[in-house]
Amino acid sequence: MALNPNKELKLYYSIGEVAEMLGLSETLLRYWEKEFPSITPKKVGRNVRQYSQEDIDQLRLVRHLVKDKGMKLAAARKALKNNKDGAERDAEIVARLRSIREELMQIKKELDGLV
Repeated sequence: MALNPNKELKLYYSIGEVAEMLGLSETLLRYWEKEFPSITPKKVGRNVRQYSQEDIDQLRLVRHLVKDKGMKLAAARKALKNNKDGAERDAEIVARLRSIREELMQIKKELDGLV
């Protein structure tokens, strides 16, 4: 059986992988697990956390509310409880805009190199 070369198909990610992916510390991820019941990584031997894609999506949403929008944890919990769909849409829009900005910056860099 060959190893899966496509990381997109991974079922679970380690806390280190998720922390790097989201630009957050492992300590903060563990803290948010306690504060947000919707973040429930699977724990295997010696409490090693395995995050599913759903957990990662929840963490991205919390990061958007807390880091991007500047919400306190209580306000973020309330936003997720009362209007999760709206918060998800906002986070998705911000992610798309960031991606577009990165693309535009890359194009600008390439154009600057031609001059």
